[in-house]
Amino acid sequence: MAGYQDEIKRLEEEISKTKYNKRTQSHVGLVKAKLAKLREKDEARRSGGKKGDGYTVRRSGDATVVLLGFPSVGKSTLLNALTNKESAVGAYAFTTVSVIPGMLEYNHSKIQILDVPGILQGASDGSGRGKEVLSVIRGADMVLMVVDITHPEHLDTLKDEIYKTNVRVNQHKPDVRIRKTAKNGIRVGRTVRTEQLDDETISAVLKEFKINNAEVLIREPIDVDQLIDVVEANKVYMPCVVALNKGDLVSYEKAQDVKHETRADVIISAEKRTGTEDLKRVIFEKLEFIRVYLKEPRKEPDLEEPLIMRRGCTLRTVCERLHKDFVSKFKFVRIWGPSSKFPGQKLLSLDHKIMDEDVLEIHVR
Repeated sequence: MAGYQDEIKRLEEEISKTKYNKRTQSHVGLVKAKLAKLREKDEARRSGGKKGDGYTVRRSGDATVVLLGFPSVGKSTLLNALTNKESAVGAYAFTTVSVIPGMLEYNHSKIQILDVPGILQGASDGSGRGKEVLSVIRGADMVLMVVDITHPEHLDTLKDEIYKTNVRVNQHKPDVRIRKTAKNGIRVGRTVRTEQLDDETISAVLKEFKINNAEVLIREPIDVDQLIDVVEANKVYMPCVVALNKGDLVSYEKAQDVKHETRADVIISAEKRTGTEDLKRVIFEKLEFIRVYLKEPRKEPDLEEPLIMRRGCTLRTVCERLHKDFVSKFKFVRIWGPSSKFPGQKLLSLDHKIMDEDVLEIHVR
């Protein structure tokens, strides 16, 4: 229905023309809530029709990273530089016609890199099979945006298309709790000040989503967009790395200016293979990997092949990764390293948080 698209454009224009302040806060919040609902309805209508083939990729390694960029930006060349995999490379657009996987090995980790077809503005609406390409990102652990350093304006388009696909990059899920109740309307509690979000705006947004009675607890500063994300509960949060490619085509000063303006993470030349080691390091760090070493009783730990986990993991997560029965048969663990109070500390809890370079001696029944 053209009606959905026309109304979406009308609301987007209204938001862009409305100056945001205390007086207009509630109105803008309400319009944004209506816009979110319309997009959801439009998406449901579109998915109800004939679907594209999509892209199915089997995940492997310790994490999956999707290469995203405009056509001919050099993603295939970068895949080869990162993984030593030879994929089809040509000096013309639309070389990549399917998802091409490669494996980056770095600091004992194995990181699956997926080269997907290039996207253009309008990809989230289905342009150039963009919806299928962007759907791959939702199942990944990170997105690596590759931007031609001579076209830095493409970065905003990439970010906008991802945002419309309900992926939030370099954000975390807001610490907000919404509990529906049977009566008493909308009651808001805060542990912090939310200057961009007053009670009137919160009530207007929730009522637009047919939530008329609820207890809301906000534990960190958020804006109305983040509140809507919490209400919709269909967002994916993941880290993002921005690489400016073809850095060899501009001067050092120009490259640094573009990096500063775009807040990119690294400047590279995939063709010349310069800056790729810095890129590998940034990917590893932003994935928040930690190295966990294992040892058997009365033996030295294996310090050659660490188990790669993610920061914030618990002993339970480690046991689940090692073997499906380790949790049910767990007795205790002895720990050496940063998370232990003393070398060889004995712990009975699976909820203990593991830290980088911990050494674990797990005992099971």
